[in-house]
Amino acid sequence: MSETSSTALPVVAIVGRPNVGKSTLMNRIIGRREAIVEELPGVTRDRKEVEAEWIGKRFRLVDTGGWMPGGTALDEKVSRQSEQAIRDADALILVTDVSMGITEEDARIAELLQQATQPVFVVANKTDDPSREALMWELLGLGLGNPWPVSALHGLGTGDLLDALVATFPEVEDDEVDEPATADGDRVFAVALVGRPNVGKSTLFNRLIGEDRSVVHDMPGTTRDAIDTVVETPDGPIKFVDTAGMRRKSRIEESTEYFSFVRALQAVDSSDVALLVIDATEGVTHQDQRLAERIDAAGCPIVILLNKWELLDTEERAAVTYDVGQKLAFLGESEVIRISALTGRNVHRLLPALSDTIEGYHKRVPTRRVNDVVFAAQSAQPAPHGGRILYATQGATDPPTFTLFANKELPATYLRYIERKLREEFDLGATPIKLRVRQRSN
Repeated sequence: MSETSSTALPVVAIVGRPNVGKSTLMNRIIGRREAIVEELPGVTRDRKEVEAEWIGKRFRLVDTGGWMPGGTALDEKVSRQSEQAIRDADALILVTDVSMGITEEDARIAELLQQATQPVFVVANKTDDPSREALMWELLGLGLGNPWPVSALHGLGTGDLLDALVATFPEVEDDEVDEPATADGDRVFAVALVGRPNVGKSTLFNRLIGEDRSVVHDMPGTTRDAIDTVVETPDGPIKFVDTAGMRRKSRIEESTEYFSFVRALQAVDSSDVALLVIDATEGVTHQDQRLAERIDAAGCPIVILLNKWELLDTEERAAVTYDVGQKLAFLGESEVIRISALTGRNVHRLLPALSDTIEGYHKRVPTRRVNDVVFAAQSAQPAPHGGRILYATQGATDPPTFTLFANKELPATYLRYIERKLREEFDLGATPIKLRVRQRSN
């Protein structure tokens, strides 16, 4: 599998040491709160990529984690992500804190950027008033040219910076810019990876897209934002979205983690399929159940992934399988795949499962066939208390939505019976089905 993207768009990477305002600058440039911002070092850990535009020129903007080699194992992984972004970029923005002067980390990353062939823009961030502008000239010592006085928080100086930045882009016509390929001509199928913290979502995400895009570390909560990548598959392009681990709201103490939780829920709501990743060594926890209920309520098809399966013995595997059947029974026929994201075991089964789920999600059934199934089901088992379905039709897809015109209110148990018959007849598997009942006189 290979990643697809808007390859003709220039790529601009925002780099720098931790907590100098890189994410704030990104949000300022695109005009919305896309990256999570917190007055703490290390909030951004993965590469966050979005599309931006300035005076009619479009480009890809990449926010990176703080570059800080020589720290912890997690710091090293974040720094490697930044270095990869530097190699991939067409232009670079080095963000510094003007009030701090040149730190050791600033000097070291400047040495790295001095070897770059791309244009480099040194941003003297937090230049909030003219009295601080004199401080920025110290940044000439980085050897990367004149600094740009900017206040990412208030927007001061960002327009001048962007004018100079886009002036370095090659001139291209609009029809020369590649657009992301789509599976249906309009949009790319989106697949969200969700689960509790530290169950292996980022490891699986990296294996699916074929590169180390998300930072993987054995510390819960490493992924703070939703990271997405479009991957070309035999069934067409699919957008995989890696989300932050979701915990109960009562367990969320940091505001950063709260925004991560919100972003994860937004990713689920905007996705076509959700991969619920469960740590098989811990079984199905109460929080796994709550997450499954939230995804199911969003009308999103679910594929259950039991990760770390290779660590279980025969007895433990049987216990986890029973656990899934008991605690996640409300998900109906959702496919369960036993995988190892670390070794890649059974990950190849994921794409065929997604293909089947997506096909069912967009399935449309002729009205005549819908009524044939409903009337046959009624003949085999009539509704109680004289209830009767007079007519049925499929009113929508994504997910399949059926409208039943009945002579009176039908009990929930009977509607589940009708739903099961529709699911079986039209091979909808784990695809969610919505039933709408309208009362109509005979």
